[in-house]
Amino acid sequence: MPTVELETIGSVARITLNRPDKLNAIDAGMLDELEAALDRAERSDNVRAILLDGNGRAFSAGFDMGSPASAKNGESRVDRARRELTRDFNVIMRFWDCPKPTIAAVHGFCLGSSMEITAVCDVTIAAAGCRFGAPEVRYGSGIVCLILPWIIGLKHANELLLAGNNDIDAARAAAMGLVNRVVPPIDLHDEARAMAELIAANDALAVQLTKKAIHRSVEAAGLRRALEDALEFDIQIETTDTTESIAFNDVLEREGLKAALRWRASRIKSEQ
Repeated sequence: MPTVELETIGSVARITLNRPDKLNAIDAGMLDELEAALDRAERSDNVRAILLDGNGRAFSAGFDMGSPASAKNGESRVDRARRELTRDFNVIMRFWDCPKPTIAAVHGFCLGSSMEITAVCDVTIAAAGCRFGAPEVRYGSGIVCLILPWIIGLKHANELLLAGNNDIDAARAAAMGLVNRVVPPIDLHDEARAMAELIAANDALAVQLTKKAIHRSVEAAGLRRALEDALEFDIQIETTDTTESIAFNDVLEREGLKAALRWRASRIKSEQ
């Protein structure tokens, strides 16, 4: 069964994450299928807008931490991390660079790098009850695509990313500017499709060049260079062992996340 579905409804291509048993956590195979779906949607002359959503209980729980890419012969740990994280970064940026407008419809959970994907989409519509978050620092991980400061501002980005907050509700996400609007869950797909069709009904060249002009305005301020620099910091985080990270990962592997978080909390308390 494909982990990414693609269907064309009129002038709208609907790309659906389809790994519901894993809350649509995105693994390497899913990345391949996601890129293939984008390729087909971008090449089609009939497609004028792209709608991204997810099957099951959640839009996506983020990138699948339990499915790392296999190392190549003679590849160092840093080289492997750079290859894997660069691939993740490039797939996220496909939605930013997509010549056609992209609309995300999110429900349930929208966490980690899946939130970064929706952040770089042109319009994001959320179902009431959806939860957003970036828990990476809780695991000792970094941010693949550090887009949030550009989308929601420095203070909000600091709170989400430094606290590892993973329980931002849809209404607060809208107040931050992370999503455009919040709708009842039953109306999510109708509202998102209506938005896609509204955009698709406009002059295709005007929409394409207007999107490019909007992006150029923030890229002129250094967005892309800043994102690429931040990716290097993420590689450093993922490939640097500390006494704390080694002990945390040992507990994580043996006893699970809750036990590892309790271990860290007790360690910090004992040092005070």
